Amino acid sequence: MEEVKLTPSTEDYLKTIYEIAKSNKVVRIKDIAKSLNVKMPSVVNAVKQLEAKDLVMHETYGYIELTPLGAKIGKKLDERHRILKEFLSDVLQVDETISSEDACAIEHYLHPETVDRVVKFLNFLRLSPDGEPGWLKKFKLYLKTGKKECDKLDNGG
Repeated sequence: MEEVKLTPSTEDYLKTIYEIAKSNKVVRIKDIAKSLNVKMPSVVNAVKQLEAKDLVMHETYGYIELTPLGAKIGKKLDERHRILKEFLSDVLQVDETISSEDACAIEHYLHPETVDRVVKFLNFLRLSPDGEPGWLKKFKLYLKTGKKECDKLDNGG
């Protein structure tokens, strides 16, 4: 399969179409415009670009459907965003709204290997037999108190 090159903007449009399609039976230009807070002509232009890459099908004034390739890439983009947001909010304790915005801002520029490493790191934390590692508890306590003194937690981390 040939690799499809997308700009950060077209990635956002494809991911948005994927997200809307998950919860709605149909995807319309106006739904995408509302979700991304952009004007409808911008959406039409982006959909044409995605259609030219065989990622979506769109009849003029009709619904937008993802092709199998578009759905596959959309799912990958959605997962990448979710993983980065989870890392920022759960590990680094960044506010939910900020972590979502930041995940959106950085997701386009990270190498797939870096995203894969974040995924493995999160899985490693989840699979810890003792639950949340001590060092992560200490970090959360440090964020709350500003103090490195975390004697209440074990040194094992």
